[in-house]
Amino acid sequence: MRWKSSPILPILTLIALAVPGCGSPAKDWPYAVTIGGVRMNVEVAVRDAERRRGLMERDFLRDDWGMLFVWPREQPLQFWMKDTRIPLSIAFLDNALVVRDVQDMKPQTLDAHDSSVPARYALEVNEGWFAKHKIAPGAKASFSPGLVEYLRTHPVE
Repeated sequence: MRWKSSPILPILTLIALAVPGCGSPAKDWPYAVTIGGVRMNVEVAVRDAERRRGLMERDFLRDDWGMLFVWPREQPLQFWMKDTRIPLSIAFLDNALVVRDVQDMKPQTLDAHDSSVPARYALEVNEGWFAKHKIAPGAKASFSPGLVEYLRTHPVE
């Protein structure tokens, strides 16, 4: 008997890979960062290509979502908003997950946003999110267990 492939199988596979949690290696999707006592879901960018793309060309970001950029070590970081349509705020965090700097960033600009000190992590959220939650330099963040495991098992480029 020959196996006959169904045309629906590739479609179901694509749907499973596109939906967070389906086809994802993570057990704790979405990943979460808690900062200033407030929990937020995050997408994670650990590869150069992911960090370069960031939140570009998106029209919307939910209030309880952000993007966590990760580098292998603390270093001076610089962001800009070319092709980014959403006004954002960014927090730069050190190895100990302490917020060292917070800045607001206007969309579609080439203005450089440099970390005030070397940082290992950058967290982008909707503009004003940090101010709304009274999060300032010195605030401590923590990662969900799933995020810690993901960072442990996925090399940061």
